[in-house]
Amino acid sequence: MGVSGEGRAAAGPRLSTRSWFTMTLAIMAVLLAVSAVLGTWALSRSTSTFDQMTTRISPGLLWAERLRGALLDQEAGVHGYIVSGRREFADGFDEGQVTERTAVAELRRSLAGSPLLADLDAVELRAGDWRAAYARPTIETVRTRGPGTTDPAQVGNGKALFDRIKAAMDEQTANLTLAQRRATADIGQARMWRNTVLTGVLVMFVITLIAVALLLRYAVLGPLDRLGTAARRVADGDFSHEIDIRGPKDLTTLASDVDAMRRRISEALGVSRDAQRLLQEQADELRRSNSELEQFAYVASHDLQEPVRKVTAFCQLLQRRYADRLDERANEYIAFAVDGAKRMQSLIAELLTFSRVGRDDAERVPVPLDRPLDQALANLESLTEDTGAVVVRSELPEVVGDPALLAMLWQNLIGNAMKFRSPARPPQIQITAERAGDMWEVAVADNGIGVEARFADKIFVIFQRLHNRGEYEGTGIGLALCKKIVEYHGGEIRLDVERGEGTRFVFTLPAVPVPGEIAAALGPVGVPGSR
Repeated sequence: MGVSGEGRAAAGPRLSTRSWFTMTLAIMAVLLAVSAVLGTWALSRSTSTFDQMTTRISPGLLWAERLRGALLDQEAGVHGYIVSGRREFADGFDEGQVTERTAVAELRRSLAGSPLLADLDAVELRAGDWRAAYARPTIETVRTRGPGTTDPAQVGNGKALFDRIKAAMDEQTANLTLAQRRATADIGQARMWRNTVLTGVLVMFVITLIAVALLLRYAVLGPLDRLGTAARRVADGDFSHEIDIRGPKDLTTLASDVDAMRRRISEALGVSRDAQRLLQEQADELRRSNSELEQFAYVASHDLQEPVRKVTAFCQLLQRRYADRLDERANEYIAFAVDGAKRMQSLIAELLTFSRVGRDDAERVPVPLDRPLDQALANLESLTEDTGAVVVRSELPEVVGDPALLAMLWQNLIGNAMKFRSPARPPQIQITAERAGDMWEVAVADNGIGVEARFADKIFVIFQRLHNRGEYEGTGIGLALCKKIVEYHGGEIRLDVERGEGTRFVFTLPAVPVPGEIAAALGPVGVPGSR
């Protein structure tokens, strides 16, 4: 379908836009190239001269004066120590040497590659002669014999040596000042050349802009405006509108390409709508399936409690009433049945607890981590006394969470540390916390038997055990429950595989935000993994 009159250009030049630009800019190219070379030369010269002044000569003068001050401080320190023998004058001599070394290093960096370094070498050489021949021996004499014991002839010789240093420093300052004057004159000349060349470049730039503006208006902007009008109609949703723009050859090709893109977008949009509808249906089905699976796990674990309790009760009743009529093997079989039923009952109870995490309508509020930790330690009081465990905690922060679930998290982690203890020593459990962005990173470390790094992921999978039931009791749900609780609060839990001895678990919990952000941080209550 064709476009309206405003979407078409009148019959125009058939040259391409590139040809128009080539003809216009070819005339300007040589002049602009010459201007660019001259401008680069002028800027380079100006920059080089200015850098010479600011990064070499001026800092050199400054550090030369600091070097002079450092040497004068050394002379004053030696003289004061000769007269008074006071330690602060000797310290002044040492501090002057430190300042001297700093000043010399900066001077060498500023004047690297410059003939002016010869003056610095002369100053250093004479300063070294003065210290070796006079300053250090004199200080040692006063330190040994006391003040006022220095030979006047030695003092006179020291003054003569220091006068040679002053002469070298005066010569250095004079040469640096002369270099500064020359650099100032060079900067003025470079500035004049820079201004002249840049003015010429500016004139050529203005002429080029005018020529390009006329070219754009005649050969490009008009057709592009019409193409833009047609493209906006398509962008507004009119994908049936065909784009047919007349103008330079390359713009008509562009219009054809845009129209082809319109057709592909129209086709892809239809496919995308179908895919989105299918994806939404699959997402709804997945949510329904997950909800049914969670409900099934909850109901199954809940309803299995009663028959398991009944099996346990009747097995125990059978053992009590008929123990004297049964032989030893029958009693052993009954004990096996009771033990298996009890383990099944414990497993179902923990599975029920696992399935409830994230399903209860518990409110997540700011909770000091000390509070659920105290509750967990109270629940583990008997185990703590039996194992002789010692729990050391640092100052714990306030986080956003469910107090009951956090107590369950503490109880499982600390209980594991006590259960999987080393037989050679009582459990030592260290609890620390540090801030990590908008989360708190909490660590629970112990000195127990440890976990190999290759099992770092396996231990958080439900029902996965690294030891048989004869060695350590448990159902294999504890760490999976911890993982689910932490992820329900928006955090992560991991095993510190770099720890050499014992076990160290690290988990994160959301920090309490500022008052205006608490509602946003809590997210939808009761949704597992919400952040």
